[in-house]
Amino acid sequence: MNKGRFVFAQLASLITRYEFDKCVLRYQGDYKVQDFSCWNQFLCMMFGQLTHRESCRDIITCLKAHRNKVFHLGIKQIVAHSTLTRANENRSWQIYSDFAMYLIGIVRPLYKNDNEFVCDLENAVYALDSTTIDLCLSVFKWAKFRKRKGAIKLHTLLDLRGNIPTMIYVSDGKKHDVNILDDIEFETNAFYLMDKGYTDFGRLFEIDQFPAYFVISGKDNLKFKRVSSSPVNKAVGLRCDQKVNLTVYKTSRLYPKALRRVKFYDAENQRTIVFLTNNFEVDALTIAMLYKSRWQIELFFKWIKQHLRIKTFWGTSSNAVKTQIWIAVCTYLLIAYAKKQLKSDLSLYEITQILSVSVFDKTPINELLTNFSKNDEIKDIYNQLNLFDL
Repeated sequence: MNKGRFVFAQLASLITRYEFDKCVLRYQGDYKVQDFSCWNQFLCMMFGQLTHRESCRDIITCLKAHRNKVFHLGIKQIVAHSTLTRANENRSWQIYSDFAMYLIGIVRPLYKNDNEFVCDLENAVYALDSTTIDLCLSVFKWAKFRKRKGAIKLHTLLDLRGNIPTMIYVSDGKKHDVNILDDIEFETNAFYLMDKGYTDFGRLFEIDQFPAYFVISGKDNLKFKRVSSSPVNKAVGLRCDQKVNLTVYKTSRLYPKALRRVKFYDAENQRTIVFLTNNFEVDALTIAMLYKSRWQIELFFKWIKQHLRIKTFWGTSSNAVKTQIWIAVCTYLLIAYAKKQLKSDLSLYEITQILSVSVFDKTPINELLTNFSKNDEIKDIYNQLNLFDL
């Protein structure tokens, strides 16, 4: 079926074009557009993400070098780099945001059983955090951070059952992390894991009333009164499991219910961590291990910064930046979808590296992404000529 088709075209064929066109129609992305449609814009940008291009000019230059192959990639025509730039500047980033949400909806179920620890709980588990990307304030004037420095924040809600993002919100660097809690649509009985930067007892009480659960690291200066204590196994690192009430006038009215306070000693890093949660049902060690799994969101940020183009932007406006970020997310989701659909044993990193040098290859993608055995690898090494044979 894929004989004679380029790898890039095979990958793009995994996308449901009907769903993409619905997103375009919703925001009239192709209104009065004659040639360079939103679909072609998406493919050009995805090509840039997969092949690690540095700019829109870089993308167009590479496509022009393979002029005779571009149509078979699925891109109808090559345009000037200024046309691609204007499309990124003017066409709503929400087109690609909505399409990414569609992809999330079909990818998340494929990864729901990948995390063995999280799957021990019936509840959904999410990690909430943000990462900052430095920008030049004189170029990105909308991305205010400090007096002489610009930056944007990527606020991300990550589903820990497979490390699939369920929400990404792009803001300037001045937006405080805790304010993003107002934009989240919480899920009933789900766990939300956060660091101490999200401490706002009024908003935490709203999560409790939803109802949903939170696990957040406690601040050192927290004032509280112990109501009761439960026995803990200190051999596994637990130090205390307490039921507490807040005692400061303001915080006690913002959060009028009791909280659970769990103290855990991390022997590996030789530090003591305190967790606050509104869940009194699961055991204290599970609370500590849940928070430890929050580290997956840091690995996610590291992965997308290293393997996708979201640190160097191909446009300067807020719309262009958000468009690039959401198409990068779509690319990540498409790679994750291809891994499951083709039942590949390769990691997402390995798939990304293979695709980056194979977009113009005609190998069937299911063969390309099939993992090779170590025995075959060793055999290939033995078949190589010895440079030092006389």
